[in-house]
Amino acid sequence: MRDIAIIGAGMAGLACATRLKEQGRSVTVFDKGRGPGGRMATRRAQVAGDTVSFDHGVQYFTVRDTGFANAVAGWQHADVVAPWPAAGDDAMVGIPSMNAPIRRMAAAVDVHWATRIEAIERSEHGWRVIFEDGSGRDGGASDFRQVIIAVPAEQAMPMLSAIELPVAANWSARARASTSSPCWAVMATFSHTLPLADTFRGTEITWAARNSAKPGREAGEHWVIHGSSAWSAHHLELDPEQAGEALLERFCAETDVAETRPLHLAAHRWRFAKAQTAGRSKQAGFLWDAPSGFGVCGDWLASPRVEGAWVSGNGLARAVAS
Repeated sequence: MRDIAIIGAGMAGLACATRLKEQGRSVTVFDKGRGPGGRMATRRAQVAGDTVSFDHGVQYFTVRDTGFANAVAGWQHADVVAPWPAAGDDAMVGIPSMNAPIRRMAAAVDVHWATRIEAIERSEHGWRVIFEDGSGRDGGASDFRQVIIAVPAEQAMPMLSAIELPVAANWSARARASTSSPCWAVMATFSHTLPLADTFRGTEITWAARNSAKPGREAGEHWVIHGSSAWSAHHLELDPEQAGEALLERFCAETDVAETRPLHLAAHRWRFAKAQTAGRSKQAGFLWDAPSGFGVCGDWLASPRVEGAWVSGNGLARAVAS
């Protein structure tokens, strides 16, 4: 039997894993994605023979919590984050891409990528992690003493609903109450410099940024454009090509930029872009049941920011240790 399983390798899960490893625990992290990033992901594309990157999820983060400030200082010393004044005096970004701090954290712990968890169940001495094919993994090596869920509320809720624990019903209700708003993101490269500042905030376009203006990025006129929650929800089921064209049209309209055909245009739909606060724990920003060795962390239990995810995961690790 292994020690601790963490389901989800985003900021919350990796912050939890990092702290637990520092405390001498053996941690195995599982994530359905192909690599580090989550909502701090970076998309790469070939444009006119060059590889170009787009931070199409989280655009920047800020720092308030002392513990998070210490972590960010370490990242800055390692040259994986840097200030980006265009987004605000206290804005920070990963370098050379937004997922750089996530990559650094993931490299220091045992992460199994492209691994989708079907369910978790109580076992005689702890927990069993069931993988998508329903057969377990590695000849029964999916048994753990403790399990932590670190995924968005919408993904956590089905797992919580299926667990036979006294706290499960209440925790499942918290997750059900904490819905996330969607966001369509457009990645566009233009052949000429747009007559705009490096960042733009509008109405149906809640955010647009010249991605190439961030520190450590490739030269060129590369933009990331985010639709508002309302616009994205209304157009949620468009295919990416339709959503890209529609959002680009809104961007040109709101910025008064003459419509122009970009060299590259792609769109990505974030179904769970920003967590609402209804499911937030009033006590700690995470959930922990010590008798069973079962916990939950994520920004939906703390605050819907990168810092909130880190604080939730780190706080849960401290609770596990105590």
